Amino acid sequence: MRFRLVTGPDFDFHHRRETPAFPALRRFQGMTEAFDQILVTFKHWLVGWLMKFLPAACEPLLSALFTAAAIIIVFALMFAFVTVLERKGLGRIQNRYGPNRVGPAGFLQFAADGIKALTKEDSVPHAADKIVHFLAPIAMLVPVTLMFAVLPFGRNMTPVEFDAGLLYFFAVGAGAELAVFMAGWSSRNKYSLLGAMRGIAQMISYEVPLILSAATVVMLAGSLSPLEIVKAQEGYSGWLPHWHVFTPWGCAGFLIFLIAATAECNRAPFDLPEGESEIVAGYFLEYSGFKFAMFFMAEYFGMFAAGGMAATLFLGGYTAPLSWLAWIPSWIWFFAKVMAFIFLLIWVRGTVPRLRMDQLMNFAWKFMLPMALINLVAAAVWNFMGGGPLRWMVCSALVAGPYLLLGKGMAARRNLGKRIYRFAS
Repeated sequence: MRFRLVTGPDFDFHHRRETPAFPALRRFQGMTEAFDQILVTFKHWLVGWLMKFLPAACEPLLSALFTAAAIIIVFALMFAFVTVLERKGLGRIQNRYGPNRVGPAGFLQFAADGIKALTKEDSVPHAADKIVHFLAPIAMLVPVTLMFAVLPFGRNMTPVEFDAGLLYFFAVGAGAELAVFMAGWSSRNKYSLLGAMRGIAQMISYEVPLILSAATVVMLAGSLSPLEIVKAQEGYSGWLPHWHVFTPWGCAGFLIFLIAATAECNRAPFDLPEGESEIVAGYFLEYSGFKFAMFFMAEYFGMFAAGGMAATLFLGGYTAPLSWLAWIPSWIWFFAKVMAFIFLLIWVRGTVPRLRMDQLMNFAWKFMLPMALINLVAAAVWNFMGGGPLRWMVCSALVAGPYLLLGKGMAARRNLGKRIYRFAS
């Protein structure tokens, strides 16, 4: 297995375009490339300056610490901003005001919420397993933070490059299931335990189509490395990019990944583990203060990681959507795609009602899993048929036909009678 930690001061611009003939264009290209690599250049300058006072053996450790600190700070700030953005967006959808008191237009509400979480009393049930109860939020936050290590945030901006990066991403992310069980079991509360069991069943059920949808990309790209998957989507046909989402199997895989990732993040309409109408608050019912804030932060970090991987697998990662926009820094495109994913999750939360538990599980095993398996066949056919319109027709039929049949079959089996509301007798 090839493994490389990006630390050295010598990095190459492997995406350097052909030098234009006009001096003004050459200067503009140099400026855009310098701005694209400004974060990498600053880190290498800072490491180089500190190495004047430290032994040479400290360089890899120092570079890794700066990279980890930058990732944590950036996504912590994104978490703070997105929490306010979500509350204001949901308020707009529901025809009410969102946060509008703290700071300009209410955008400092996250600071008030953070201070409240830090100062709020940490109450632990008397019968709880106090050690496991304490470790559960840490066990939830650490895996989702480690998932960022293999995401290519921009050109020359992959923190850790190794061949099995995609396998590492899913393996580390699966550690969140253990944290959910720890939180529910250690609380000694039946509602918490029920929420944990719901959460584990949901996460395992939707992990299968999630991984199968990513397997189609691995088949066509020929690599488990996220960086190599992004490179496989480089290039343009005219001004349109060669993204996987613009193929029949890629579009189906992207939709499957999107739905499964939403369920993995416990976001509406798949937020059954914390269904307040039935089990009060789910597996973190007995958590308060900063421990609850860590669960909250882990959920959003999981959303950011899922959005980053969706962009990497299907939306070209850090590449521009149009050829004439390639001058914009690559890391801006990556974070723009992640924020588009977050906006979609907020929109869905504000518009789609919560599913029942039987609907949730039926959808995973009777629709998502068969579609993911059929999409693997469509990807294989796409690979071996060569070019031409016949390939598009066959692969589109392979995806659309089962989709219509499975959807019609599920709709026929539902008993959708008129819902009658009565007072309890």
